[in-house]
Formats: sequence, structure tokens, C-alpha cells
Amino acid sequence: MIAEKVSLAQQNINLENKYGAHNYHPLPVVLQRGEGVYVWDVDGKRYYDFLSAYSAVNQGHCHPKITEALISQASTLALTSRAFYNDVLGKYEQYVTNYFGFDKVLPMNTGAEAVETAIKLCRKYAYEKNGIPENEANIIVCEGNFHGRTTTIVSFSNDPEARKNFGPYTPGFVKIPYNNIEALQKALEQTPNVAGFLVEPIQGEAGVFVPDEGYLAKAKTLCEKHHALFIADEVQTGIARTGKLLAVDHENVKPDILILGKALSGGT
Repeated sequence: MIAEKVSLAQQNINLENKYGAHNYHPLPVVLQRGEGVYVWDVDGKRYYDFLSAYSAVNQGHCHPKITEALISQASTLALTSRAFYNDVLGKYEQYVTNYFGFDKVLPMNTGAEAVETAIKLCRKYAYEKNGIPENEANIIVCEGNFHGRTTTIVSFSNDPEARKNFGPYTPGFVKIPYNNIEALQKALEQTPNVAGFLVEPIQGEAGVFVPDEGYLAKAKTLCEKHHALFIADEVQTGIARTGKLLAVDHENVKPDILILGKALSGGT
């Protein structure tokens, strides 16, 4: 009997299926390299990359400026703990804060970590500055949200696939309909100990849901009135993907906390 020859692509798929614990269900395409807007599979077939790693590589694959910076830094000093200062971080922080017009930046590894950090910052501010009793802060979020897949974040998701079998869930969140300013006003007035409002300027996973004109500006005004922090998750919408640097710029809104990710790193 002649053994059936297994293609190179199928060999790679079989390896992942056998040894990998999937958190996605990948398409049966095995990519090998990329350049600019193109990616190639192991058989040499070229594709346009319209996904761009969910926009993380909007600058294109293997952009020479990014790869040169990576190689240069990796050959000089690859990693230090923030227990020490280094000669690069401060320059980066100065550049980013000046570029986006904010006072401080705290770099994290992923967008989900950035959301978690924003939640912690919002709660800490509520306890130390707004006098909310310790461990009693509530953060208002929107139905149909997508902010990541950590345990805390899926706790305030209403996507069954994101939540099922991952409980018990983290308390301290109140869900309201997206693009409903009356619902936000009611939640701010009736929910005890509101620390902040976490919102996507355009919802992504919910189906690219663009809110009514004026929604973000009205939401920011309500948050200011009720001493709640306005937190904009621009991981998917920020960095000029809506025609302005930030999606909130369309309504001249400046968040108290801005969350960025994906294209911020160029896929690195």
C-alpha cells in the first residue's frame, strides 16, 4: 500500500491541532512570510492581507523602519525590569504623550492588559480622590462590548461564547445599551458609587456599530457632571483608522483615560 503524501500545509496544521490548545479556529491557510500588504503561504501562494492581524500591522508586514528598530534594540539591550531606568523608555513616553496630548502613559503588553489597567486606575482614583468606599466602585459598560478576553473583561461581556464556563465573574460592572444617552444618564443617577464609564467610540465585535452624532460628547458631559471618569477604548479605532487621529476627535472629546493598542506597536 502506498502511503498518502501529506502536504506541507497539512503537516503544519496537523502539528498545531495535535500540540496546540486553540483559542481560535484558524482558517486552513499556513502563512510563512509577509511584506507590505501581502502574505505568502508555505506553497508560495500570495494573498492580500485585509485582516492585518486585526489592524495590529496596519503599517504593513516587515516594515523596514520597524524591523530596523527591532534589530538595533535587540542587539543592544533586549529587556530590563522597570525596577531600573533605561535610556529608551522615557523618550518613548515623551513622544507618545506629546503626540496624543495626554499627561502620562503606562505601556503594557496587550490591549486587554491596557483595559485591565484602566479599570484598576479608575477604581483607585475613585477610592483615593472621589471618596467612594473601598471595594464598592462600579464602572458602567455597554452591551455588545468587546474589550478583551481576560476573566475580568468577560465578566461584563454579554457574548455567551466569551463567558460560558469561565465564571464566577468579577463584580463591579453595570451594563447599559450602547448609543443610548438616556440609559447612561439613568445609570449615573441611580447606580451607587459610579467610578467611570468604559466605552468603545465605535463598537467592533458588535458589528461595527457607529453611535449617533453627539453621543460621545454628551456622554463625556454626563460623566463630568457625575464625577465619573470617561474611558475610551480606542484599541481598534485609534491611530487614524477613522479619518482622525482618534475616533473621539470627531466630537472633540478628550477622555480621562485613553486605551490604545494594536497598530500602536506595528505588530511587534
